[in-house]
Amino acid sequence: MCAVNETVQPLSILMVAPQPFFRARGTPFSVLHRIRALVSQGHRVVLVTYPFGEDVALPGLTIVRCSKPRLVNDVKIGPSGAKLILDLHLYRATVRELERQRFDVLHSHEEAAFFAVSLAKRYGIPHIYDMHSSLPQQLGNFGRYNLAPVRKVFERLERYVVDSCDGVITICPDLGELIEHGYPGKRHSMIENTADDTQVFPPTGQSARAEHGLNGKQIVLYTGTFETYQGLDLLVDAFQNVAAAVPAAHLVMVGGRPQQVEETRRRVSSLGLSERVTLVGTVHPSRIPAYLDAADLIVSPRATGTNTPLKIYGYLRSGVPLLATDIFSHTQALSPQIAHLVPPTPEGLEQGMRRLLTDPDYRDKLAKTARQHADALYSDHAYIEKVVAFYRLLFPESVNLSPDSVAGTAYAGS
Repeated sequence: MCAVNETVQPLSILMVAPQPFFRARGTPFSVLHRIRALVSQGHRVVLVTYPFGEDVALPGLTIVRCSKPRLVNDVKIGPSGAKLILDLHLYRATVRELERQRFDVLHSHEEAAFFAVSLAKRYGIPHIYDMHSSLPQQLGNFGRYNLAPVRKVFERLERYVVDSCDGVITICPDLGELIEHGYPGKRHSMIENTADDTQVFPPTGQSARAEHGLNGKQIVLYTGTFETYQGLDLLVDAFQNVAAAVPAAHLVMVGGRPQQVEETRRRVSSLGLSERVTLVGTVHPSRIPAYLDAADLIVSPRATGTNTPLKIYGYLRSGVPLLATDIFSHTQALSPQIAHLVPPTPEGLEQGMRRLLTDPDYRDKLAKTARQHADALYSDHAYIEKVVAFYRLLFPESVNLSPDSVAGTAYAGS
């Protein structure tokens, strides 16, 4: 990493993330790049997080893991009893760090803000709320928790957090408007998750085509979690007709927990697609570029939601055409000029895949325009600048961005 600007007065930041860190999914990536931006300025970050995930070595970062509760061996995405228990342990670990040393700021992610507000007051330090989603809205993605009394509790907690904190970071226009309209005067910055993962995880490994014996195939690529809201059932159903119409078409799906992958494998087999679909499972982030390089098109079939998927920005930079469902989650960042947008139905996805696989001129034009758009608006340097600018707003004597201070740092796993 290049030298930081000597005029910077380093901050000591206690960051709290109720996530497995690091793990290849949205919020941990966001947490990682927030930290990378801050340590690039010479600030020191102590991250308190769950007892699961890989270590990431960044100069200036110390990872403190809360204790592992008995009988809790992992945690899935979304609300759960295991997450509630883990958050209690996370709270205790946060208190221990606050008792052990002095911090200049408490920076909390997601529901950790519920206890960070009171701790910031108790210890007399500013509190930044990193709002990756509206937690009452998020319950809609997890049906059994989407009950009116539960939503009411989360709405009150969210309002209390935003009212009380010293500043809010949001990740997409929908959340940004929620803060701007609902909390006028609140210090806020909307910072899309546009950071470049390859700055931390340099690409490694062989060609994905060679690895899976897919030379000569037209690869439709999906990467991400296998949660219900991702619309993977729609994708697989749509691909059944695409496979019949386009002989070289091959669907590659990267991600998912082992149980989810096996469930998808059974569905694929029941549709007679076992020879036309490759289920890779979760891979290290350093392998994702190899799959992007192999793809003829990338698909984001998300069925519901309002938050823009973090991976979208990397897709736009990839030089590969993007097919996405025409829902608000996507259209906050995507337009027909940079992505082929279709209804969130098997018929819509089928039409989109067939168009992109059979029209190379359209495919190339879409990918070229998307890359130009991403280079102009979503560069890694622009991301770093936005994080630094928000900290400068809150701590004007402690942040002074120097171009030489923005640099990539290689990953070192556990």
